[in-house]
Amino acid sequence: MSSSEQTPSADNPVTPERSLNFIEQIVEEDLRTNRYGGRVVQTRFPPEPNGYLHIGHAKSICLNFGLAKKYGGKCNLRFDDTNPTTEDTEYVDSIQEDVRWVGFNWDGLYYASDYFEQLYQWAEQLIQEGLAYVDSQSADEMAKQRGTATVAGTETPFRNRSVEENLDLFRRMRAGEFPDGAHVLRAKIDLAETHLIMRDPVLYRIRHAHHHRTGDKWCIYPSYDYTHGQSDSIEGITHSICTLEFEDQRPFYDWLLEHVRDAGYLADPLP
Repeated sequence: MSSSEQTPSADNPVTPERSLNFIEQIVEEDLRTNRYGGRVVQTRFPPEPNGYLHIGHAKSICLNFGLAKKYGGKCNLRFDDTNPTTEDTEYVDSIQEDVRWVGFNWDGLYYASDYFEQLYQWAEQLIQEGLAYVDSQSADEMAKQRGTATVAGTETPFRNRSVEENLDLFRRMRAGEFPDGAHVLRAKIDLAETHLIMRDPVLYRIRHAHHHRTGDKWCIYPSYDYTHGQSDSIEGITHSICTLEFEDQRPFYDWLLEHVRDAGYLADPLP
């Protein structure tokens, strides 16, 4: 045995280096290659304030806050409050209390509703680029035309409305001219996509309901899937960590960010 080697003993314990999990491997590779231009690791815990947290949320809390702590970064608490009919300040307060109880505190406290105006402007931009349209079908009709995992979707009769008509309808939706369910704004992607989420998903729906933060200012609300990625980018999130139940949503997450970026509103690298 060479003099440089150590023999484990009670007085001189040698602890083997802990192997990295796959998420830590990704983070360390990003740091090694300077993917984010010297920015610190930035994560977020993004619950919807529509109920009390359960044990599964504790895993996400510990993962997001723990990664930020390990790598000297920051972790935000963001409430993805895009559905006014199910959300309440009671849950906002409870979630904050639970995060502290688990042993963490956030670097920034944000709400998706902070970004409603910006998200609306980006939706108009998608319409202007021919990447979104107003659909006037019922939810049941849209579900039938979406297709299945083995059968491609079929076009709605409203898919090829002009940019001018779509903008007019969308602005009137915002102005409150239509009842709930009369129209939705959909992304215009590909009805034959193997990922069902990419078959023209809904971006906005009409919902005349009081919001726990914005009150009655809005009567159209962005979908969770439309809001999530843009909120991450606005906040400078470097690592958007979600459980496997959201894996199928990733192609749409990337599609949205890439098109908003290409319009000149977001900078690389994206989350």
